[in-house]
Parts: sequence; structure tokens; C-alpha cells
Amino acid sequence: MPAPLLIAAKDLRQRLRDRSALVIGLVAPLVIAALMSVAFRGVETFHFDLGVVDADGGPVAAQLVRALHAPELSPVITVRAQDSEFRAAAAVRSRTLQAAIVIPPGFSASMTGARPEPITTLASVNNALAASITSSIVSTFTAQLDADRLSVATAVAAGAPGGRVAALAGEAAGLRIPIQLVQRPVGSRELKPVSYYSPAMALFFLLFLITFTSRSFFVERAEGMIERMRAAPIRPSEILAGKALSVLVFGTASMGVLALVTTVAFGAYWGSPAAVAVVCLAMVVSVVCLTALVIGLARTQRQAEGIASAVVFGLALLGGNFVLVSAEPDLLRRLALLTPNGWALRAFTDLATRGGGLHTVAVPVLAILAFSAVAGVAAVSLSRRAVSA
Repeated sequence: MPAPLLIAAKDLRQRLRDRSALVIGLVAPLVIAALMSVAFRGVETFHFDLGVVDADGGPVAAQLVRALHAPELSPVITVRAQDSEFRAAAAVRSRTLQAAIVIPPGFSASMTGARPEPITTLASVNNALAASITSSIVSTFTAQLDADRLSVATAVAAGAPGGRVAALAGEAAGLRIPIQLVQRPVGSRELKPVSYYSPAMALFFLLFLITFTSRSFFVERAEGMIERMRAAPIRPSEILAGKALSVLVFGTASMGVLALVTTVAFGAYWGSPAAVAVVCLAMVVSVVCLTALVIGLARTQRQAEGIASAVVFGLALLGGNFVLVSAEPDLLRRLALLTPNGWALRAFTDLATRGGGLHTVAVPVLAILAFSAVAGVAAVSLSRRAVSA
């Protein structure tokens, strides 16, 4: 059997016997993906209890209450009537209610005056999403009221009789703002959090192979294993090829198992299997090149562990493995494109939303391979020197 295959087989046996490697490569990503799935399941089907205090009892307040009971809002909110603002605030503080709306006394009558009474929203700082939805509902309603008031004022200014103000207000109440905002998804699928964080965590722990492999190399060199290999005789290039092959096999198997399990058990959608396989292989090649670069830069096991940790966490933070890249500032989104895992996450996101096959991931894969080529070229001479040391 060729020497690189023997070295790769030896490294794989050692890695399979090492429980920490199995935990990092398989167990930890699955556990974190499961936690992400549970944590974000409530976000995908968000629903909250909204308290309503109608201290006015007038016709305009009744319109708002009817709007809150509309069928379109029932999947998001459940309206709970409250006796007073004090009780509503207490319910929000105790988290019995996630938010509340307070309609003040005289609200309906103030619509015909110069200074209408304001509507108050109550929300907890610990539930920003409920607060945002409540504010959006109230803002939409008040925008309609302002449009009605403006139309009546315009009619009066144009010469409408003052005695017809009430009739005009009634007619205006039946109108609706003609320009409406309609949200349409660009992708063919909604990006579920579990469909983003499953590959994100798989990529994050794939990067840990850099630490494991570089550390094992220096352990073997300290124990004289590298010198015995060279005395076999085995060329330095064959030793590097064997190490790279073990990383390639273990990394590919780890990504494949994680993709399969998260899809079946957690409902994650990675995309076309062929395209996913190509992206995973490109990322494994990138990890192989980065491992060789770390081995070449380090002189001792401690240096290798330090450099590898900096590389792993630096790439994970810049690439968006912990936070949705779309939620990051523009600068960080641009920096993510300097990392292979950032491009891989872009590929998985496109596959999960737009669908498609190999053409969808062509640009990300080429970017990952370009990064790998740069790291590989820099690592070749350094790694040979490390083996010969």
C-alpha cells in the first residue's frame, strides 16, 4: 500500500479512538444544531398575548379593537382585554402579557380637535419583537386616522360646509390609504434558522480539524514518529499527503453525517445534495491547506495550538458562523467574503432559499478554492521544512 494511504489510515484510526475528536467532529455540532432548532422554533411561529385597555369606549377606539381581532392578526396575537393601564403594566412586567395598548379616555372625541389624544403602548425590554409588532400595528392604525383627518381638513378648507364635518368624517373613515406595502420573498423558500445554523455549526467544528491535526503532528514529531517515517524511507511530501488525506476523509465524513442527521432529525434544508457535496469538499480542501499552513508556521505544539485557535475563531467570527450574515453591518458582510466559511455559508443560504444546483454554488466554490490555493502555496515550503526539522 502506498505510504500516504498507510499514514492516512493510521491517523484515522487514532482519530476514531480519540473520543474528543469524535465529540468535536460529530457530537458537538449535532447537539448545538439541536439547541438552535429548539431555540428558534418559537421565532418561526411567533405568537404573543396583547393586552388592550379601552378607556375611551368611543367609535374610533372600537375600530381599533375590531382591527386587532381581524383574522389576519390571529396567527400572531391573542387580544386580552384589561381593566386599567396599571393592571396592563403589571401583566407586562410579570410576562403574563408580552405587550399592551392603552386607548385613553376621550380618544374618539379628540379626533375632531387640533390635538388628538395619543395611544400608549406598553412592552418589556426583554421582548423586543412583541414591542416592534405592537408599535407597527398602532402606527398603521394612527396613519389611517391621520389620513382621514387630513381628508376632512382638506374638504373644509376647500369650502365644505362646517355642518357637514361629522358626515365627512364618517365618509373618510370608510376610506383606506391607497398605497400599501406588500412584502414578497425573493427566494423560493423561507430560510429557517435551523437551515442556517446547521451548516454554520458543521463548518465551525470542521475548522477544529486544523487544531487536532496540527497538534497531532507535533506530538508525533516529539515522539520520534516523523523521524521513523523518514527512515522507512518515506519522503516528506508523502507524509504531508497522508496527513492531508486523513483530514480530507474525516472532514468529508463529518460534514456528510451532519447534513444527513440535521436534515432528517431537525428538518434543516441544505439544498441539492450534489451542490452541497461540492461545497463541503471545497471547504475540506480549504481546511487541509490551512492545516498545512499552521504546521509550517508553528515550531512547537503550543505554538501550533495558539495559531490554530486564532485561525479557527477568527474565521468563525468573520465568516458569520455565530450570527446571521444578513444581520451584520455592511463592513462585516464584506469581510465575510475574505473567508472560505463565509463563502460556504453564502452557498448554503442560496441553496436553501433559491434552490438550484451546481450553477448556484459555482462562484462560492471558486472563491473557496482560490483561498485554498493561496493558503496551499504559502504552506508548501513551510510544511516541508517542518517535516524535515
